[in-house]
Amino acid sequence: MSSGSSSSPFSTSSEPPTGPRRIPRLGWVLAFAGAAILITLAWAALRGTHPALPQGQAARLERLIRTPDFEFLTHDGRKLSRADLEGKIWVANFIFTRCTGPCPLLTSRMAELQQKLGRTSPEDVRLVSFTVDPAYDTPAVLKQYAQAIGADPARWVFLTGPAAQIESTIRKGFLQPLTTGDNGEPVHSARFVLVDRGGWIPR
Repeated sequence: MSSGSSSSPFSTSSEPPTGPRRIPRLGWVLAFAGAAILITLAWAALRGTHPALPQGQAARLERLIRTPDFEFLTHDGRKLSRADLEGKIWVANFIFTRCTGPCPLLTSRMAELQQKLGRTSPEDVRLVSFTVDPAYDTPAVLKQYAQAIGADPARWVFLTGPAAQIESTIRKGFLQPLTTGDNGEPVHSARFVLVDRGGWIPR
C-alpha cells in the first residue's frame, strides 16, 4: 500500500515516515519490474483466447472473480461501462494525478505496456486507469494528464466518477485496498489487474 504517494504493499520516499512504512526506492524498482514481467506473461497467455473457447481450453485459466458493473466518465468526457469492455482483454490500475509517490511509476509501466502492444488492435486489448481522487481528477484534468504522458485515447482510458462509486468499485469489485492516509491523500493499491475477454480476473 502506498500513501499520499499512493499505496500498496509497497511504498517509496527517502523522507522519514509520517504514515505507513516505506521501503527504499530499490524496492519499488524490483517490485514494478516484477509487475511488468507478470503483465507481459499474462498477456502472452491470454492473447490467443477467444470469447467462445472450447470447454477444455477455457478450463486452463482459473477464474477468480468477475469484474464489477460500472459506468464512469473517460478523460474525453464519454461514458464507459464494463459492458463496453466485454470481448476485450484489459489491464486496470489505480492512480491519481496529484500523486508524487508510486503513481508516476505505475503510469510509466502502463505506458511501457502500451508501447509493447504495438499494432495490436485497441479493440482487442485496452488499458484502463481508475482515479482514486475523483473530486480533483475531473475528465479535463485526466485529459491533460493523459496527453502529457502520451496515452493513446483509442487504447488507454482514464476513468473518474462519483467518489462513493469509485471506492465501491475498487474495494468491493476489484478487491483492492483504498482508504485515506493521515495526510488526507488516497492510500491505494499499486497492483495491475488483468481482465479476460469474459470480464473475469484470472488467478
